[in-house]
Amino acid sequence: MDLGISGKTALVTGADSGIGWHTARLLLEEGVRVAVSDKDADALRESAARLPGEVVTVAADLTSRDDVAALKRGVEEGLGGAPDIIVAAAGITGAQGMFHEIDDEGWTSTVEVDLMGPVRTVKAFIDGMRPKGWGRIVLLTSEDAFQPYADEIPYCAAKAGVLALMKGLSKTYASEGILVNSVAPAFISTPMTDAMMTKRADENGTDVDEAIRSFLEEERPGMELGRRGEPEEVAAAIVFLCSERASFVNGATLRVDAGSVQTI
Repeated sequence: MDLGISGKTALVTGADSGIGWHTARLLLEEGVRVAVSDKDADALRESAARLPGEVVTVAADLTSRDDVAALKRGVEEGLGGAPDIIVAAAGITGAQGMFHEIDDEGWTSTVEVDLMGPVRTVKAFIDGMRPKGWGRIVLLTSEDAFQPYADEIPYCAAKAGVLALMKGLSKTYASEGILVNSVAPAFISTPMTDAMMTKRADENGTDVDEAIRSFLEEERPGMELGRRGEPEEVAAAIVFLCSERASFVNGATLRVDAGSVQTI
């Protein structure tokens, strides 16, 4: 299927691994010129070298206003203007533990990355996108935004905030041709969940495979496929929403979660 975006330009944040990297790869395969960003400059360069095409790389810490300003300059210089497409995939697990155990710093650090990161990214580029009359913005939320878990409430709250941000942006800019949607994955095979499962294995005295199996059984029984998702499975959904084929999709969230969210 021709997605109708060859020749467009895109920025993907959180692109040194996982969902962001695979999204950049699929966009490149569709003929999109891509800029990638992440916090670690060395890791970003190494991952960009594995992509199937030349990309613009701009390292940025999205909690820093100065870095976001530098991201704007670098991306617009590299792509020749504001991107047509933004995929905000940067995120962290953030502070974990029971609510009464998490201090203000845990909350602030989580929200700064998982909610304010997308806010700052879109804010940096939206004025340059508006005159184009065509644009796509895809924000990464999570199943946790729909069914919060007791041991990661800051992450759940931040990702619910991303849903509200997405919906508000979709109401604001659709009349100018910029469609805004989100994708909500669940338990995808990424470095973030690798770290979670390594920690679980250490705590339970098991190996990582057993940690994954017990996590699925005990914590994610709604994932009917009984496995972690692959990042390219999420990236495929993202790239569809970036495409001309999604020209009547706006303000929507596509769940890529194997059925994990147990409500309609």
